[in-house]
Amino acid sequence: MDILARARRVFDVEMDALHAVRRHLLTPSFRQAVEALVSTLNRRGKIVLVGVGKSGNVGAKIAATLTSTGSTCVVLNSTDALHGDLGLVSDGDIILALSYSGETEELIRLLPPLRRFNAKIISLTGNGSSTLARHSDLVLNVRVPKEACPFNLAPTSSTTAMLVAGDALAMCILEARGFTRKDFARFHPSGAIGQSLLVKASDIMRTGKRLARVKSGVPLRVAIAAMMRAKSGSVCIVDARGKLAGIFTDGDLRRHFADPNLLKMRVDDVMTRKPITLREDCLAAEALQIFNTHAIDDLVVVDRLNRPVGLVDSQDLPKLKVV
Repeated sequence: MDILARARRVFDVEMDALHAVRRHLLTPSFRQAVEALVSTLNRRGKIVLVGVGKSGNVGAKIAATLTSTGSTCVVLNSTDALHGDLGLVSDGDIILALSYSGETEELIRLLPPLRRFNAKIISLTGNGSSTLARHSDLVLNVRVPKEACPFNLAPTSSTTAMLVAGDALAMCILEARGFTRKDFARFHPSGAIGQSLLVKASDIMRTGKRLARVKSGVPLRVAIAAMMRAKSGSVCIVDARGKLAGIFTDGDLRRHFADPNLLKMRVDDVMTRKPITLREDCLAAEALQIFNTHAIDDLVVVDRLNRPVGLVDSQDLPKLKVV
């Protein structure tokens, strides 16, 4: 067996499946499903997700995505539901039921008890004429042409389709409800996401003796000495009023190093005027985006009067877990 060829075939089959699902999933029913889910959440109801086997595993991930983006979602175990866990469901909730065949026995047994609640049922299934589909208020068709399994048996393309459909629902709900980056940060206070979304420039910038600063017009050697004392890769140049006039970096030094008159120059001759800056109340994520977009290593932090108050060094970000 050619392992790489087989792996490529799996990718091709699953990508073809997603293209097919996109064509028949994105219909008025999908829009109605999003609207029903948003309406439920806005009324302080919740999404109750049910699924069995591989569909249940996919459902757990969909539920996690929904919850982490501000859409309250709980997973109801189909077996335990019949032994007391139906207490998770309340009138006004909405059920998101996952079963590719639409005939999963444990899930079908759960439908009559769920119908006793004032709760709509939205199904994700590959069989629009199944028992699950017939007992649903809205049906989202995730039928795939075939599985990536060589026997067309193991759930592969079908579970991928369900997962992507769930992501599509979650992202549409997110935008429809006006969910913001600040809201996202509230639910992710730890780890890299939390660091990027909660930490501000003022929390990570270099200040005091670590902020190299010289006045406009000084000899270049004075600026270099200031950089060395601060152990910094750049120095801020300020005018007579203390406002930022430019920045001189070790990159600028390397670019002019071959000039025999280098040490006779003044810092104004080689500095970068009007450098990119950041306000101290901006998020660290904005600093990261600027570094990635403009391929620079140092970012001057200024106050509202454009006076340098700190420096964000790109080398500090990994240590501070801002990635």
